[in-house]
Amino acid sequence: MSKVKVGIAGLGRIGIIHARHLASSIQGCELAAVCSINEAELETAKREFGIEHVYRDYSEMIDRAPIDAVVIATSTPLHGSQIEIALQAGKHVFTEKPMSVDIEECKRIERCVENNPDKVFMIGFMRRYDESYAYAKKKIKDGAIGRPYLVKATGIDPARTIQTVLKYARTSAGLFVSMGVHDIDLIQWFLESRASKVYAVGGNFAYPQFGEFGDIEVGCALYEMENGTMGILHTGRTAVHGYHIETEIIGTEGSIRISPVPQKNLAMLYNKDGVLVECVEDFRERFMKAYYAELKEFIDCILEDRKPDMTVYEGTACTAAVLATAKAFKEKSLVEITY
Repeated sequence: MSKVKVGIAGLGRIGIIHARHLASSIQGCELAAVCSINEAELETAKREFGIEHVYRDYSEMIDRAPIDAVVIATSTPLHGSQIEIALQAGKHVFTEKPMSVDIEECKRIERCVENNPDKVFMIGFMRRYDESYAYAKKKIKDGAIGRPYLVKATGIDPARTIQTVLKYARTSAGLFVSMGVHDIDLIQWFLESRASKVYAVGGNFAYPQFGEFGDIEVGCALYEMENGTMGILHTGRTAVHGYHIETEIIGTEGSIRISPVPQKNLAMLYNKDGVLVECVEDFRERFMKAYYAELKEFIDCILEDRKPDMTVYEGTACTAAVLATAKAFKEKSLVEITY
């Protein structure tokens, strides 16, 4: 295969990033089809990308569009069924996180992947492809901090986007599932172990509107891992200074801190107010290179007939952990995680 023809489902906040990379930045692929239930998004596909094959029905795109692979960037509850449809049709699949919000569906996806060993399956945990996180992983592998035993992961969206967040949060799977999944993936990735127990707390302090549809604006969780190590998660939606992502990995012989200050660049402003370090505005600015790198890896895996390091089973582990976290918060109790 000299060029991978790709169809994308969803052109929302993340989907449009993927579409632009596929259309103009990544070598060896062609954005050949777009699916969306939003007419404005389909018009964008025609106008910006010159796409002729546009669909409102996902199954129709899979059946009729001239594509080898699909990128799924739709609402979280749709991921699982759309993955199954694409794999069963013999397509390579890249899906945004999480791959499903149902464990039984995750198990079905595992079987679909196992039954299609010649197809590439990949989940969009883009932080693994960020230069800083990849560097930290290499240093841990090299033994730079001894044995890692604790990961503290913080991920908070900027408060200035709260009205947009309130809109999409109504159809999401909740704070822990929609936002915590990236940090839980990092905790399990760095500690090389699945979570076994979790206790979670959270609430609404600045924006009680989240409570109107059973969601929260900030949450924290403590994990015990299967190998005895620990993880701490802090996730939220109201960072007043900008998009705040910070991760610390603590080991027996040292520690690594990633983005302790979520600064926009290396410039500092000195004036009458002191020293000012500007912060990145949102996840797109912070992880744009990582979004490119993960999709490039997906296309390269197809062209080179190889599999990504990430597995479908890690996707199931993340889903199990986030669902258990949401349950622990709801029940106000320690929850054992089953796989």
